[in-house]
Amino acid sequence: MLNHDAYNSYHSVNLDAQTARASPVELVLVLTDGLLEELARARGHITGRRFEHKAASLNKCIAIINGLSSSLDFDNGGEVVVNLARLYDYCAARLFRAGIELDTGMIDEVEVLLNTIKQGWLGVQAKNA
Repeated sequence: MLNHDAYNSYHSVNLDAQTARASPVELVLVLTDGLLEELARARGHITGRRFEHKAASLNKCIAIINGLSSSLDFDNGGEVVVNLARLYDYCAARLFRAGIELDTGMIDEVEVLLNTIKQGWLGVQAKNA
């Protein structure tokens, strides 16, 4: 238990350090990386039949996706932002369904979509660097 607590403490301090100096795009990337990590945990919980942990993990994933979606700039982003919001909504719905059906394939689908979105954000970051 101590090692788990130590890891969580380290992870929290590291995350605080990353977010303290991050640009909005970097914050999106940090959240996306955390989301991808949590998706892997959710997949493991389904496979391991740890249903309470699965539910908590998928709820966390959906909350992160909703946070990413709510931070979109609809006033200035145009069609790209509208499409991104739809994609986030689709991902959240698929994860909800994955939890009900215990389907890791849906998690895999969301992971592919989020990695594609992440690549887009990395392109924005590179363009603005």
